[in-house]
Amino acid sequence: MKKTLLTSLAVLLVVPFAFAMAFADNGAPSGEHYNLNLLGKTNCAGDDLTGSNRHTIQVLLNFSDPDADNIIGDDPGNIVTLDKRNKIFLSGGTEFQVLDGNACDKDGAKMTLPSNVATAWEVYLRELGKPGGTGDIRTCGIDEGPDGIAGTSDDEVVCSSENVVLARYTGRSQFRDVTKELTTMVVQVDVDGDGVLDEISIPLFDPLLYQYFWDYDNNGLRLVQIRFYPAQ
Repeated sequence: MKKTLLTSLAVLLVVPFAFAMAFADNGAPSGEHYNLNLLGKTNCAGDDLTGSNRHTIQVLLNFSDPDADNIIGDDPGNIVTLDKRNKIFLSGGTEFQVLDGNACDKDGAKMTLPSNVATAWEVYLRELGKPGGTGDIRTCGIDEGPDGIAGTSDDEVVCSSENVVLARYTGRSQFRDVTKELTTMVVQVDVDGDGVLDEISIPLFDPLLYQYFWDYDNNGLRLVQIRFYPAQ
């Protein structure tokens, strides 16, 4: 009995230590991952920066615009006035791939993520570069609008009520878990048709919306590094 008790205590002591060792001293998990850099630029490249193995997206160093609300069905027509600068439009696929690395122009950037990114991957982020910059990244989507047809003028832009707040402080920057903010959206919608709005969380590529994107407001932040790790 005593031997069994000692063995159990040894297991309890080892497991927390093993879990702690799974993280590097910069706050990120150890192991293979996909790395994405968001580079803040005053003067961006003049083309779409395409490439099969690109890991960088350029964004305007100083740019922000009003966020669409998180209520689906209350304000049709927002798609007409959407400024696509500093937007990273996302599509579901089998792998990570930057299709258009220039978010500074009028059609924004484009990137493919695994379709199961919200359940099978964890996302970590840190701010780098010269201290002093701030910003935020918010997950948004596009609804088909009252006519139920994607790509028409009544399509509505909605954004999650949650976002990642960014700030580059002095000293060493640490990674933090931003999986929820970058792979899900918290929105309000009348789910059961009773006239009352229900707040729900939907994952990226949920069919409730036909297009998803990250909206990046940047106030002088030079570099944001994002890593995607297989979920443990």
